[in-house]
Formats: sequence, C-alpha cells, structure tokens
Amino acid sequence: MAEAATRTANASQPVICVTGMRKEYRMGTETIRALNGVDCTIHENEYVAVMGPSGSGKSTLMNIIGCLDRPTAGEYWLSGENVAKFGDRALARARNRRIGFVFQTFNLLPRASALHNVEVPLLYAGVGRRERRARGRETLERVGLGDRMNHKPSELSGGQRQRVAVARALVNEPSILLADEPTGNLDSRTGEDIMDLFGALHEAGQTIILVTHESAVARRAGRHVHLMDGVVTDDYPTSELDPADVSRGAEAPPRQPKEPSR
Repeated sequence: MAEAATRTANASQPVICVTGMRKEYRMGTETIRALNGVDCTIHENEYVAVMGPSGSGKSTLMNIIGCLDRPTAGEYWLSGENVAKFGDRALARARNRRIGFVFQTFNLLPRASALHNVEVPLLYAGVGRRERRARGRETLERVGLGDRMNHKPSELSGGQRQRVAVARALVNEPSILLADEPTGNLDSRTGEDIMDLFGALHEAGQTIILVTHESAVARRAGRHVHLMDGVVTDDYPTSELDPADVSRGAEAPPRQPKEPSR
C-alpha cells in the first residue's frame, strides 16, 4: 500500500503545501511557540500519519490545516489556494466542503438519528432536504451502517458511532479527511475495524491525514510525519520500516532533526 501511495503522490498535485509555518500564543508575558517553522507537502490520495509526543504541535498543525485556526507566520496552500487570504466566510466554506473531520470523541448529536447526524454538514451547505436525505443514506451505506440509519448514538456501539462520524465527515465529498486519534476511545478489535474502513477509503482515492500516538495505527498509513517542539523532525514512507519491526508496531529509527525554517 505504501509504495502504491507513493507512486500516486508523485503523479498527483499537492492538496496541502505548508511552508515556514509558525504559530505563537501569548500566555501572560510568555510567548508559546506551538509551531516553529513547519514545512510539509501532502499530495492527493496520500495517507499520512502525524505523530509526536504531547505538546509537539500536532493538534495545532491539524487545526490550521483544517481551517480552524490561522498561523502566526508562514504560508498554507490548500488545493492551490492561499488560505492566508481567506476571510472568515471562505474559511468556513473550506471547513465544510473541502475537509472532513473525524474526532476521537465522535461529537455526535445525542438526540438525533445516525442519518440526521450525517446530514448536518449538508444542512450548513444549504443542500435541500431531499438531496440531504439521499446523500446521507448513501454515505451511511458506504460505511456499512445501512441498517442503523434511524438509531440514535446511545443505541449504537462505539465502533458504529465512529462509523457515523466517518460518514458525516465524508458526506460532502471532501478532498481531505482529517482524523484525530480516531481509535482512541475504541477497544483494539473495534479499532482495527475502523482502520480497515480508513484503508478502504484510501484505496478508493481519499486523501487521509491521521493524528495518532499508536504505532500500530500509524503503520497503516503510507507515510509518517513526526513533530517535536513544533518542528518536523522526521518524514518518511512506511516502506522504509523493517518488515519485522512493522509487525511489532515499531517505529523507524530516529534521524537527525531538521532545522526550523528561517
């Protein structure tokens, strides 16, 4: 899979291009540098795992890629458009139509059916009721929940709730699927099922960026990007891992950290 993803990436156009990205926060008199010069390019149909310890900048990077936040400095190009020039409405449109989000905690409406939960992004996009219903049903069937459309989250298992969340992320046919620890609240067997679903989506052409602490989850991706102290310290294809290490869920040997962009 990794080799196929690499060949596809080399032949495709970048959907994400980040250069010299910095993000700073003020806490009293102290300046916190969450990102300190990140460079990263992701192509169409790549499957990328973003890894690193807590505080490394993973969530900050994902929030900016997901158009939930803006960088302090640097550039972010999304499908050839400079996101820095987007106003608030353009950012909201990009979030809703170009990017699908899958969260660790599902974030479903507790009193709404699975079908209504999946329809929510279409509602915000101004799609009519009949089309919303048809697309919601089709997407739930795609993730294997055609027989659970009218069930509320409390009537579904953890894996089924995550599948609803995946369907909600996919219903607008986004160019990028962002997943933040999507197996974090699931048991190992259910987590494997969800990762099988992600693998099938990738094989069908979906670009996936996944944040995880789990090496067993990360090795499903075609590429690993490691962050430390707001800097990309490593970026390599999964194919560079020794097969014996991959079978144990090990990560590649650490390499020399890259210097932050100036």
